[in-house]
Amino acid sequence: MSGTLFDKLWDSHCIETDGDGASLLYVDRVVMHERTGAVALDSLARRRRSVRRPEHAFCVADHVVDTLPGRSDDTRVPGGRDFIVALRQGAASFGLRMFDVDDEDQGICHLVSAEQGIALPGLSLVCPDSHTCTLGALGTLAFGIGTSELEHALATSTLRAIKPATLRVSISGQLLGHATAKDLALTLISTHGVGGAGGAAVEFQGAGIDAMTLEQRMTLCNMAAEFGAATAVIAPDEVVFRQAALAPLAPKDAPIAGWRALRSDASARFDHDIAIDSAQVVPQVTWGTSPEQCGGLGDPIPSPKDAAARQALDYMGLEPGLPLASKPIDAAFIGSCTNARISDIRAAARVLKGHRVAAGVTAICVPGSKRVKRQAEAEGLDQVFKAAGFEWREPGCSMCFFAGGETFGAGKRVVTSTNRNFESRQGPGVRSHLTSPAVVAASAIHGRIALPDTA
Repeated sequence: MSGTLFDKLWDSHCIETDGDGASLLYVDRVVMHERTGAVALDSLARRRRSVRRPEHAFCVADHVVDTLPGRSDDTRVPGGRDFIVALRQGAASFGLRMFDVDDEDQGICHLVSAEQGIALPGLSLVCPDSHTCTLGALGTLAFGIGTSELEHALATSTLRAIKPATLRVSISGQLLGHATAKDLALTLISTHGVGGAGGAAVEFQGAGIDAMTLEQRMTLCNMAAEFGAATAVIAPDEVVFRQAALAPLAPKDAPIAGWRALRSDASARFDHDIAIDSAQVVPQVTWGTSPEQCGGLGDPIPSPKDAAARQALDYMGLEPGLPLASKPIDAAFIGSCTNARISDIRAAARVLKGHRVAAGVTAICVPGSKRVKRQAEAEGLDQVFKAAGFEWREPGCSMCFFAGGETFGAGKRVVTSTNRNFESRQGPGVRSHLTSPAVVAASAIHGRIALPDTA
């Protein structure tokens, strides 16, 4: 019987399915960060339970760490240091590998998982973070879970879950001009809504995917969380095999022959289908407080169709009919698990080279991992950012979200390469416009939302 890639990944990890339709899945890898990992490990210790496969469980300090140069355990998040110290102690107690603040391979958990070979084609992985679906770009069955599920996965190497429906997103064409994978994701979400996936497992496929780099695919899978997907997957190919096989934690004899079988059969049936032509995608920027409230940079702000849109425009301080490019900005942020990889930093650096950030604009770049930071510095990209007036930071989630620590200030308008633009997502009263790293860089130079060509 033919099947989808998701069917094959699910079936290969399904231990048993009970009468109510819930399945018990085997979990190959468990990744946790300091905000929830410390809690789960402490609970295990109090219950006198062990971690079933400690060699397959990993801890990462990323969510509340300070990103300022010369950082230590101190953090601007109230109580943040306690989370970091507790995770460190839990990792040591259970014998788990921890990518700590001073570790040369520290970074945002999803980037670290890909870089280190924790996530590999065909494996299952869970992490208490909604953007764990990023790793589906490797052909990994990856789920975001809650803290109690994390504790269960650590103790048993299993996860109880109900199999979701499947949704195929067929992408034709190739991205043109300044359009990026971020713009493709925002176009998909603005067209079909933040609930467009309906809780399904999304598979991205087609010629448009084949033309993408692994990093572009990771951005697309990352934003599946904003599309309402249970998870997202892409069939791994030679682009993935080359990078995955060289990862430090990948097996010495990578099973590439087996990895090649990880794809949907030609006759596989999906529950739902969506098609999109990436050649028609243009640079996007959000105007509201949801990723679906979005449009092309040259488009006018639409008239509100409902109370939610009216509330969003009021919060954002925008008027319908005006182009977004007319709005001055206060800050520019490049970072997050969505767009802080080396290709993102290169794209922004190309725009910034020879320019300066506009007066009055706070500009910050936070590389996604120490590996990305080292590579960027080896290429001299950090000097491009610094010369332009950007702060060059240490890796972490930083101001992707506000946890009581660093923020831009109430009422400040920010162009950001992150994934969510909810009210106060980047701090109380902050107005966040999601877009690509290149547009963030161009906007920082121009002092208003702008395409790279206009900077």
